[in-house]
Amino acid sequence: MTDLRDFEDFVGDDTDETDRGEREGHRPSERTDTDTTRSDDGEDTPASNTADAATSDERGLEFDEYDADPVGTERGVGAIAVSQGLRVSEDRERTTLRAFVTAGNREHVRLGTYLIVPYPDGEDLFCRIVALEYAQEFQADDATEIHARRAMRRPSDEFEERDYKFMAELEPIAVLFSDGGELKRRMVDRVPKPGATVGEANDATQIKTGLKIPEDGVFLGHLSVGGEKVRTAAQPPTIDYRLKDDYTDGDPLVFRHTLVAGGTGSGKTHASKNIIRQYLSSARTYEMDDGREVQTAVVQFDPQDEYAQMHDDNPGMDADTARRYEREGIAHGGHDDTLALVPKMAGSSYPGSNHRAEQLEFTIPFSMARDLPWLVAGSSLNENQYPALLELLNRFFRSYGDGGTYREFLTFLDDPALKEELDESGRVHEATFDAVKRRVRGVPDGVFDQDARPITDLDHELVRPGGLTVVPTYHLSSSRAKELFVLAVSAMLIDDKLSNDPSSERIKETPLVLGMDEAHNFLTNADTVQARKVIEKFTEAAKQGRKERLGLFLITQDPQDIADPVFKQINSKVVLNLGDEDAIKSVNIPPNLEDKVPYMEKGQMVVYSPDNSEPVELKGLSTCVTRHGD
Repeated sequence: MTDLRDFEDFVGDDTDETDRGEREGHRPSERTDTDTTRSDDGEDTPASNTADAATSDERGLEFDEYDADPVGTERGVGAIAVSQGLRVSEDRERTTLRAFVTAGNREHVRLGTYLIVPYPDGEDLFCRIVALEYAQEFQADDATEIHARRAMRRPSDEFEERDYKFMAELEPIAVLFSDGGELKRRMVDRVPKPGATVGEANDATQIKTGLKIPEDGVFLGHLSVGGEKVRTAAQPPTIDYRLKDDYTDGDPLVFRHTLVAGGTGSGKTHASKNIIRQYLSSARTYEMDDGREVQTAVVQFDPQDEYAQMHDDNPGMDADTARRYEREGIAHGGHDDTLALVPKMAGSSYPGSNHRAEQLEFTIPFSMARDLPWLVAGSSLNENQYPALLELLNRFFRSYGDGGTYREFLTFLDDPALKEELDESGRVHEATFDAVKRRVRGVPDGVFDQDARPITDLDHELVRPGGLTVVPTYHLSSSRAKELFVLAVSAMLIDDKLSNDPSSERIKETPLVLGMDEAHNFLTNADTVQARKVIEKFTEAAKQGRKERLGLFLITQDPQDIADPVFKQINSKVVLNLGDEDAIKSVNIPPNLEDKVPYMEKGQMVVYSPDNSEPVELKGLSTCVTRHGD
C-alpha cells in the first residue's frame, strides 16, 4: 500500500488523454476551425473557442483584486469586542472587558500595558491588560498531523496573523474626567461602547491620574511594564513615581513608614541609598507645630558599613546622567553633611576606609541604665527579678550618682552585706539577688563607659536638620553587643521624639527618619530582653511617630521575620526580587504583582502604597545617586 505521507509529498499524474493516445498508437483527429464541440449548456461551440478556453484554464482563472482593509488611518491598538460579553461590575471577577487587537499592533502589546478607552462624551476609561490570547478566526481544526508537519517545515517567522483573533482582557482601573480644566479620576461606574477604540496610554498626565501617582514627592523610580519603562510623547518620556510628601491629604508618607525588601543581589541597598538621598534634599522641608519649616534628619543603623559612602559622589556618574537627574528633579551627588557615629567597644576597631565621611566615636554611659534597665539585663527577667534589678540600680545611683560606671556596679553587687540586708528586709530574696547578679555579668564586656564621648552628650551631632548620621555595627564583636548599641541609640531617639518632657529639644523638634538595614536581625521575635525591647521601641515609633514627624525606614531580605506589631504599621512597601515563597507572601502585595517578584531583574521593583497610588511596577535608577560599592 502506497504511503502518501501528506498532500505536499504526493505528485499526481499530469499526463493528458492526448499523450496517452499517442502512447497507444493512435493519433488525435485534427480539427478545423469549423469543428464544434458541445458546451456545458448543451450548445455547439466552435472548436477554436474551446481551445481558447482550454488555454485560459491552463493559465488559471484571474479575478480582480479588491483592498479589504478599511479606508482611513487606524488609531489605537484595537477595539472593544462584545463576542464574549461586555460588562463592568463592582465585583471584578464578574467584569468582562475584552479588546480585539489588530494584526499590526500585536507584537507591541504586553501584559500590564496601560490603555485608554474613550467614551462618547469625552470621558475615558483607564485600564490595563491582564491577559492575552490567540483565538481561531475561522472554524478549522489545526490540531492535525498535516497542519503540524506543515508548521514544522515553515520558517519560524512565517505566521499569518489574519488567520487568528488576538484578544486582550482588560482590567478597568478608573474613569478619567475633566473638572474645571483639571483631570481627575473616579471609580469605574460605566461600561464603554462596543467597538470603541482602544489606545495605548501615552500621556503622562493621564497615566499619573489613572494610577493616582502624585505629581510631586519623594522619587522612587520610573513606571514600567515587564521591566521596560513606560514611554510617553512628553519630555522626559518616562513616568516618574513619587511618594506623597506634603500635608494636603494627610501626613507625608515618610512618617507612615517604609519597608524595602529584596534578596541578595536584588539592588535593595542601591535603591535604599537613592531613596534616602531624596529625603536629604535641601528642597525638602516639613512643617512643625510651631510653623517652622525644617529639613529632616536621617539616622541609619548600618550593619554592613555601606551607608557612610553616601558622603561621596558616585565616580561612575557621567555628566549626561547628572543633567538628566537634574531635569527630573532627582537629588543626586554625595551628601556633605554625613557623619559616621561609631560605637566604641573594647577589643573592636572600626576601619572606616571605604568612605570619606567624618567619623566620631561614642560610648554608652552606664547612667543610661537608670532609665533603660534592660541594657544590663543579660537575659530575660521574671516578675521577681525585674523589680529586684530596679531596686539595685536605684540604690547604686543614689550612692554613686550619674557618674557611676558599669564596673563600679559589678563591685557594688559583690558586697555581701548588701545581699544580706536586702534579704533580711524582704526587699530582694537572696536567690533572686544571685540570679540578677548573674544576668548583669552576662552583658558583653567593653560596651559601657569606654574612652569616647557619651551618646547622651551627642544629641546635636546625632540629629541634624538635613544631616545623615550613620551608626555602623559591622565591627562589633557579637550580636548581643549590636543589640545593646541599637537599643541605646534608638531608645534615646524614640523616647525623646514621643515624650512630652524630652531630654533633648533638638531631637524633639527635628523631623526624623530612623533607618535600619538588615532589620530582620533586630526586629525579629527573640528570647533576649534587649531584642524584645528593641521591638517595643520600634513598635511605639511605628504607632505614634506619624504625629511627631518620626518615620521608620526598614530594609530587609527576610520580611517574614519582622515582628508583626511593627510590620502592620508600615504603609509603603518597596519589593525587589525575592526568591523565598514565604518572604513573598509576607509582604502582602496584590497577586498579579506577587507573581512577578521572583523573576524581576536587579533594580526592578514593585511598590505597594495604598495611600499613595495603585500598586505599580517600577524600574529604579541604574546609576546610584551617591557612591555605592568599592
